[in-house]
Parts: sequence; C-alpha cells; structure tokens
Amino acid sequence: MARFLRRQNEHDPPIGEIPVPHGPETGTEHADFPPRHTANYATDYERQIFSHITHPDDSYTAEGVYWADLPFWKRFSFVSKVDRAESADEASRIWAMFKNDPLSPVAWYFRNAILPGAGLGLEGYVLFSIGNLKPLFSAVWGMCWGKTPTECSKDWVYAVDYLEIIGIMVGQVFVGIIGDWIGRRWGLIQDALVMLLGLCLLTGSWAATLQGWVIMYGWSLFVYGIGVGGEYPITATSSMENAVSSGRMSTRDDRLHRGRKVTMAFLMQGWGQFVNQVVLIVLLIIFNRGHGNPPYSMTAAQYAFRLSFAFPAIGTLWLAYYRTWKMKSAGRQLEQAKKKAHVTGYDVQSMKMVINNFGGRLLATAGGWFCNDVFFYGNKLFQSQFITTITGNNSTLMDTWTWNLVNVTVSLAGYYAASMVIDNKMYGRKTMQQIGFLMCFIMFVIPAFNYNYYTSKAGVHSFQAMYFLSSFFNQFGPNSVTFLVAGEVYPTQIRASAHGFSAMVGKAGALLAAILYNYISDQTKFYVVPWFGLAGMLITLIWLPDTTGLDLKEQERRWQYILEGRDNEYHGIAIHPQHLSLWERWMGVGKNYHPDLDVKAKIRDLRTEWDEKEAARAGSDSESTLPIDDDGDFTDEIHDYFRGTTTNGNSLKGKLKESDRQSPSRSNDDATLGDQPINEKIEPAPRVN
Repeated sequence: MARFLRRQNEHDPPIGEIPVPHGPETGTEHADFPPRHTANYATDYERQIFSHITHPDDSYTAEGVYWADLPFWKRFSFVSKVDRAESADEASRIWAMFKNDPLSPVAWYFRNAILPGAGLGLEGYVLFSIGNLKPLFSAVWGMCWGKTPTECSKDWVYAVDYLEIIGIMVGQVFVGIIGDWIGRRWGLIQDALVMLLGLCLLTGSWAATLQGWVIMYGWSLFVYGIGVGGEYPITATSSMENAVSSGRMSTRDDRLHRGRKVTMAFLMQGWGQFVNQVVLIVLLIIFNRGHGNPPYSMTAAQYAFRLSFAFPAIGTLWLAYYRTWKMKSAGRQLEQAKKKAHVTGYDVQSMKMVINNFGGRLLATAGGWFCNDVFFYGNKLFQSQFITTITGNNSTLMDTWTWNLVNVTVSLAGYYAASMVIDNKMYGRKTMQQIGFLMCFIMFVIPAFNYNYYTSKAGVHSFQAMYFLSSFFNQFGPNSVTFLVAGEVYPTQIRASAHGFSAMVGKAGALLAAILYNYISDQTKFYVVPWFGLAGMLITLIWLPDTTGLDLKEQERRWQYILEGRDNEYHGIAIHPQHLSLWERWMGVGKNYHPDLDVKAKIRDLRTEWDEKEAARAGSDSESTLPIDDDGDFTDEIHDYFRGTTTNGNSLKGKLKESDRQSPSRSNDDATLGDQPINEKIEPAPRVN
C-alpha cells in the first residue's frame, strides 16, 4: 500500500505547486526519500565545489574515502597508485628542466636542499672535525691529550666534550625560543653570527701553556655549540614552513613531500662530515712531508686544525649574508599564525596548552631523541675495536680517518634512503623510527654477549658489518625522523621551542654517553647501549603520532579549535587513528573523528578565512572586483557561493534547486552555513585563556 502513497512533492514541491498537508506516516513511504540531513552536513553542491580542498585526490578515493580508512590491500593499491603518478610527474618535470637547461636540476637541488641545509652542513663539518682532531692532538701533544697527560688536567680534557655538548643544549633551547618569539629570520641570522664567532675563536685559539690552550679551546667550542644548537630548531622549522603556502599545489606538495624536503636539508650534515674528513686527510698529507704516516709534526698539526676551522668560517660568513638579505620572508607563516591568534611576542598561552594537550608528544620527541643520541655516540665503540683488531696495535691516524670516511659514506646512504621513503604512507615516519631503533638494538646486543669472539680475528668482519649496519639504520631511522617529527607534530606558534626542547633532551643523551664512556670498559659499554634502542622503540610505539600524509595546514586547523576551546567540535583527519599515537587513542582523542561532519565544518572555516581575505582586500583601498590573493584555493564557484550569487547572476538557491533535480541523492537543505544565511559572517569563537 505504501508504494501507492508516495508523496515526494509534499516534502519538496516544484516551483508553482502548493504543498498540501498530509496525514500520519502509513508505513515505509518515506523510505523512498533520501535521508533528511541536518545543517551540520554538506550538500552535494557544497561537496562538489569544495572537493579539491576537502577531498584532494592524493588522499581520498573517487568515492570520498580517506586513504587511512581503506582496507589494507585497497590502501596499499591507492597509495602505490598516487606515488607512481607523482614519481612519473616529477620525472617528467626533471626531464623537461634538463632539456631546457642540463644544469637546471643541479640548480634546483642547490636551492631546495643545499641552501636550506647549509647551516647543518657547516655544523656537521665542524663537529666531526672536533672528533677527528682528537687522535691528531693525542699523537702530537700526548702530554696533554694522551691517555696519561702530564701537562694538562685530565678533567679539562674531558671538559672539552662536555662544554661542546652543553653549548649545543643552551643553543637549542635559547634559539628555539627566539625563533618563536622574535621570528624565524632573526633566529637564522643570529645563529649564523654566533657560529661565525665560535669559528673565529677556534681558528685563533692559543695560550701561553698547553693547559691554557685546552681551556680556551673548550670555551670556544661552547660558544660555537650555542650556534650549532640553534641550527636544529631554526633550520627544521624554517625549511618545513617555507616550503608550504596556502595554495592547492603547495598543500599537496606538503602532504606528499614535506618529510623529504626537511630530510634533504638535514642530510647536509652528513655531507659536512664527509667533506671534513676529506679536507683533514688532504691537509695532513700536504703539511706532513707529503704522506699521512707518523710521526706528525707540530707544524703539520697546527696548519691542519686551524685551516680546518678557517674554511667553514668563510662559508658561515656567506651564510650570514644570505640569511640577512635573501631570506626576508622566512618567518611569514609564524607571523600569520600569531596574527590569527591575536598574539604578539612569545605565545606563552600556546606553550601551556601544548603541554596540556600534547604532553605525550613531547615525551615521544624528546625521549626518542635522547635514546638516539646515546646510540649516535655508541656507534664509535665499534670503530676503535675493529680497527685495533684488523691492524693490531700498529694502526695510524690515517687508518682511523679512512675508516671514518667509509662509515660516513654508509651514513649518507642511510640519509638518502630515509629522504626517499619517509613520506611513503605505508612506511612513513613512525615505522621507520621503530625499525631503526630495533636494528640498532640488534646490532649492539649481539656483540655485547659474545664480545671476545667478535673482537677477535675470526669474528671481526661480522663485527665490522654490524658497525656499518648500525650506521645505516641510525640515519635510515631515528636520527632523520627525530629531527623531522620534533617540529611537525606541534603548532606553528611554539614549533621552534618544542623542537629545541626535544633536541636539548636528546643532547642530554649525548652528554650522558660522553661522561659514562670515560669511566666504564668497552665491553660494559656494549652491555649498556643496546637497551636505549629498545626503550626508543617502545617510546615511539606508544607516544609518537604518525603524521605521514597529513599536511601542516590541517594540523593548524585542529590547533585553532583547541585554542578557541572547541576541540570537541573538531572532526577532521588530524584526529584520525592513523595520525594519533597509541596513548592519544587510549585517552580518547580520536572519539570525535567524523569525516562527514568535518566537511561542513571545514566549509565554515573556509568562510571565516574568506571573510578575512575580503576584509584585508577591502582595507587595501583596492577595487572590489580584484581577485583575492588565495593562491588558487578559492575558485570562482567558491567566491560566488560565499557571496550568495552564481557566475550568471542568478541566486545560489536557484542553482542549488537545479542541482537537486539533477542529483536525487543530495539532502533537502539549502546551501546555508549551519543555520545562518550565506552572506552572514561567521565570527570565530573567542579564545579561551
């Protein structure tokens, strides 16, 4: 009977027909109608015109399903398809660049990897130089740097390492705060100047006595360390933010390649180490009678170590120039975030709210970095042992430096492998860090419990292989990932501070290793080190979220809801279980995830952004017909939607009614933003203090 009582026109009569009242429901006649949505759901027309923003094709299927909501095999197929298409597109663009100018791909790499990572390349050069110079100092000035010093205090010799690490820790926190307080550009400039001052002190360091020289050398390293420490938060945040603007293509690039861009800057640290080792070998051969064999003269040592510091001083001077005059927009994204939050100076409120809302993330980024730095220092344990076993007690300085060069080459392979895989959604940051920690744990725990065999002639090659594998997986794992995630999992306003804090705690791990290794035997070191890998893997598993494939703009959107005290109203993918840690899931952070509700909410947020752009344009005394500077996100249809008109001058409601007849599955709501008229501005909720 119900099939003969279908009364669609009583619900949405065509123009010119008067709706008539009807009686109570008689059964299932309403089942033939599309479900009636509330104003919290987007209409089909809204979904259509906003689809490039709300459902980008690199993250959503044609049916509008987010990649992380797909079953495993469908997810794998979708991710692989997107990656293949992106790789093919990049290859075609590189080929087009090459055909136009064979050197243009090299210029692109210089602009996008070498320049952003120049500071890290210089600090990698210098810090590696400090470690490489110790055996030279020991060979030439054994009365001070040897195992049994007679003219210098052993405590001051040990303090050289401590002062260097403490200086780095101070710089990481200090420059991180400056980067969020005064701005990214100022942080970049002062960082280069502090490093330049430290290099000048290192190059000219000397005193009337060897003890005095060691003291000056240590404090010069402290000054340089402040600059080095600042490079971590300021380079990570600036390279991450400057690669992203508000446009459609840049947001896509952020989702697909943000990790690669940051890691490509970070791997310059490895190139700095490589270049330093080559320079030291060449300098020693030049000034030591044309060969690298002992004995080493004081003159050769003086030239080698002073020139090794003078060369990067020239590069750092150029870096200070470049950051001052060529990077004037480095802090643009931070300025926009502060303006939106109505904050000037340092955003103390955001810091408090990050501690309250992202405490688990701070534990993950800081704790993971701490465990990694213990391993980073522990890697040197292998080298001294297998070199001694291979060469006996006749190893020379050149033997040590040559094996260093091989190890750095292996590390560079790990850096590049990380940059190629770190944005893959099926592997990504979190898995890479866990596997890296696990492999380092295995590479250290095996020789720990069979130490005598692996340090003998019979087992030395296996020992050597584990050494190189630990170097590879340290870079293709926690060393690259900690640098990236310590910035990207936090909001813009305090990103540099959070990164600096995490890096500072990480360097505390290096300080622990530097102190501890001076007082325990080599075999005991192998007993101690592996467990930090296991701890790092567990910290990553429980507290680290996986932000692979999640753009910074969406994370900032969620943060805005938190700032306004509306975190329960956020339903977007930033709280999808895929992008939350186990701890956050246990705490119920993802309970409000609802992709359908989020579409309408995102349109409201876009309306607020559109209103702000309209107000800014109107305030610039420009003609109202000029386009808004929106980098391609706002199409003509979106502008007409927000203005309440269509391109042909008809009302938006008329267009929506036409869409109703063409698409019977859409809801019966008209295109209003919630319960408000289209032309009414939606005011954001006040910020909660």
